[in-house]
Amino acid sequence: MNHTRFKLSRLAVSLSLITGASVLAPAYAQDAETEKTNEEIEIIQVTGIRGSLIKSMDIKRSSIGVVDAISAEDMGKFPDTNLAESLQRITGVAIDRSNGEGSRVTVRGFGPEFNLVMLNGRQMPASSLEATTASSSRSFDFANLAAEGIAGVEVYKTGRASIATGGMGSTINILTSQPLNAPGMKATFGVKGVMDQSTDEGSNITPELSGLYSNTFNDNKFGVAISGSYQQRDSGNKQANSGGWRTFPGNINGFDWGGGNADWGGLIPDGPNAHQNYPAADSIYSVPQSLGYAFHEVERTRTNGQLVLQYRPVEAVTTTLDYTYSKNEVSDRYNDVSAWFNFGPSTGVWSDGPVAAPIVYSEAFSAPGDLAMGGGQFSNVNENKSLGFNTKWQVNDNLKLELDYHDSSAVSRPDSPFGSNNVIGTATFVRTLTTARFDSDLPTLAIGYPAGFTGISGEDMRVTGSSFRNSQMRSDIEQLQLRGSYVFDDGVLNSIDFGISSSETKNRSAFSNVQQDNWGGLGAAGDIDPSVFKLDQLGDNFDASTSSDMLKEFFRWDFNTIRQIASDTYGALGSVGDCGTSFCASSNMTTDRRTTEEQRAAYLQFNFAGDIGSRPYGLTAGIRYEKTDVTSSALVPVYSGIAWAGDNEFNLISTGESDFTELTGDYSNLLPNIDFNIEVVDDVILRASISKTLARPSYADIQGGQTLNSLVRIDGGTGARGNPDLDPFESTNLDLSLEWYYAEGSYMAVGYFRKKAKNFIGRTTVEEQTFNLAHPAQGARYAEAVAAVGNNTTAIRDYIKANYPETVDANGFILGVAGDTPATFDITIPVNQDDAKLDGWELAVQHLIGDTGFGVIANATFVSGDFNYDNQSLGEQFALLGMSDTYNLVGFYDRDGIQARIAYNWRGKFLASTVNTLGLQNPIYVESYGQWDASASYDVNKQLTVFVEAINLTNESMRSHERNSLQLVNYTETGRRFGIGARYTF
Repeated sequence: MNHTRFKLSRLAVSLSLITGASVLAPAYAQDAETEKTNEEIEIIQVTGIRGSLIKSMDIKRSSIGVVDAISAEDMGKFPDTNLAESLQRITGVAIDRSNGEGSRVTVRGFGPEFNLVMLNGRQMPASSLEATTASSSRSFDFANLAAEGIAGVEVYKTGRASIATGGMGSTINILTSQPLNAPGMKATFGVKGVMDQSTDEGSNITPELSGLYSNTFNDNKFGVAISGSYQQRDSGNKQANSGGWRTFPGNINGFDWGGGNADWGGLIPDGPNAHQNYPAADSIYSVPQSLGYAFHEVERTRTNGQLVLQYRPVEAVTTTLDYTYSKNEVSDRYNDVSAWFNFGPSTGVWSDGPVAAPIVYSEAFSAPGDLAMGGGQFSNVNENKSLGFNTKWQVNDNLKLELDYHDSSAVSRPDSPFGSNNVIGTATFVRTLTTARFDSDLPTLAIGYPAGFTGISGEDMRVTGSSFRNSQMRSDIEQLQLRGSYVFDDGVLNSIDFGISSSETKNRSAFSNVQQDNWGGLGAAGDIDPSVFKLDQLGDNFDASTSSDMLKEFFRWDFNTIRQIASDTYGALGSVGDCGTSFCASSNMTTDRRTTEEQRAAYLQFNFAGDIGSRPYGLTAGIRYEKTDVTSSALVPVYSGIAWAGDNEFNLISTGESDFTELTGDYSNLLPNIDFNIEVVDDVILRASISKTLARPSYADIQGGQTLNSLVRIDGGTGARGNPDLDPFESTNLDLSLEWYYAEGSYMAVGYFRKKAKNFIGRTTVEEQTFNLAHPAQGARYAEAVAAVGNNTTAIRDYIKANYPETVDANGFILGVAGDTPATFDITIPVNQDDAKLDGWELAVQHLIGDTGFGVIANATFVSGDFNYDNQSLGEQFALLGMSDTYNLVGFYDRDGIQARIAYNWRGKFLASTVNTLGLQNPIYVESYGQWDASASYDVNKQLTVFVEAINLTNESMRSHERNSLQLVNYTETGRRFGIGARYTF
């Protein structure tokens, strides 16, 4: 077996230290490669699966710190159909899926909010929409980017002074091609047809087109590269949902059932007579809000493009101008059928405690209740733009300078005239008994009907409610970076890197909702033409086996048709949208948050290289200083005063208008890092790294707005606001790894990491005299009344009305006036409060089996922390979301023009939220999930390749639950997906 020793020139070593393989060159991974001398490294061009793995392994080996990479297998060909799905093959990386596609990533237990995404070394903005509120997320959605235009992706798991902050879990750098790094004319064009088995109404086959052209001119002084892709996909998914669970202590008999919303939903005290295995007094139990099924049809159109112009007037200077564009349009239409529980007399069969859940839960109704059959339409577009300019100047043999600027934006907005997320409820009132059974992955909903019932009828259907939501989000980043490196001619200090940067991040997130919630019915049966309701069989829609007791029939209907009928029939009911009725969204935003973050940074990084004894080592020590100023404003209602409406009833007086309130904050951070590696024996590298990294709070937590609850007490009121003065999350990291590169393209690695993180967000209450609102039951006037008539509230009010009639309005309400003491409000604000520790192990093996063409990849990550969620506790808890074990197994063949790969990815159970869909303090766990994918290709000749691919071969479903696995939150089937296509390279 032949082993290749990497012998690098001093300049090449310096460049490797400077770039850490590539991240500092907004560039561009290929730059360092072109500067290695041909005399010292023999370069053999290998493409395909084997070439991609060798290139990725070489990046990992030559990097300072812990870096993993994925490289394109060939021009225009990435290992997976989606960037996130490729990233999940890396140790420590797990993904969230949306509509069956990879979307967001979790790295080493830190979720999407804690990972920074860069494009060619530049920080990228992110935007997204939420269904029922303004989005506050910073996480990047990889579903917006097609894989065909990507040259490589690198994941930096250790901190570096030269890297922009924001990635406490990792920094992910997406690389694109540069024409001067690969002189000459190159082009590729691909076409693919996608067949998605999950859709019932979409096209059987949808097209995907991609192309990439690169060429150089004028003796390779000028280069142009252009790439583009257009992808359509029609898909669907089938779901079961519970609507959330309400949790209570087992001693519910001590509660006044029905006496307040806090107890609403608990079992009636005589429950033991109607329930088997009634929850014990020392346990807790949960009851479902509802049970229903939903059937979605999704249309997705993704358009990507990039233009790169490069000019090298002299060998020492290279300028690059690039523009990147992506657009992802998603339309989701669905129908559902559900039954809501009223928490009246019930029967059930319960699991054992201490966390009890119903195996069977049933309620009877004296009067027929609604069998809801709603529908919705989500139509959104995500658009990303980035314009950048870069100049590199090799001043002399020792000094290199680089200037980089970019202006990038991310916008998420509705793609429908009716709003971003729209729902209409329809129902027939025929339900007398509702029974839910939860002891299978797909729960069973059974319905009892009145005597003589013969089946649901379109003539009995009526509109029961609607919600038309308008959500928008925009993020902009303008960033200027000046960096350089100086290489020394001799000595153990190999080079010094330095740089300064300035960036401004602007974010706006807004939301409005036009809602009608008369769930008893807006009109009468017969208002809607019954022919618009199409009968469907529920059991036929699921791949999973269904019970014979399951609800049999439901109606599907077209959203746009029912919306138009409802708009024409019912018009304006309460709140009104831009169309003049209650059945469209409003551009009059009720939530509007605007935040600006200005960052200034400087760094120094010292790179050492030499030998300890006969063993080569590398050492990097760096320090980064960063100062951030935060300015945030938010739209809030304007109040003019406080009205004393009754003995113990005080109300804020609204002007009917809204205005922006602004808050500011700032913080600074000093972030050191030390990275050390040594080749302890030939081809065995030991690494150790210590660093500090940070991530920033959500936009909701740092918003400048302050809201007040309209009801006020005699001693003051309550409210909430954001806190722009929050410190960022900060993690102190330790990494140790041992890597054995025992053959070309083959290695084994074991790594340990530990993260000690602080500044997680909690809540506290402070007293503030918000808006200086005079309280009518405080101050000299009130004290005078007490002195005159005593403490009887009615007598006090009568005294003030008699002696100060000018302070009483037409309704008889006493108003706060000058001289009254301003009301004190208990304001809930976010604060830095919680700490967390986690550690884990990463194991990886990549083995090419000689010249057979076969190979295997296996890796696993095991993560643990000191903050497990306590399912038996009903209080608010802190926990880190997304932490899970993962493993991958990949087998492949690459020889004689034939390539084939089969891959399995598994992610363990993880905590997705500490608050459920009802806004209650109940956890949501996503259950473990594994998926098989496969692909194969054949090179017809040097130019033409044909290929096939399959996603989710075994048709796996996804499931989530609350405190007990019986407490279903969501069950989703996304189906299999197949592709067949061809790629031609010129």
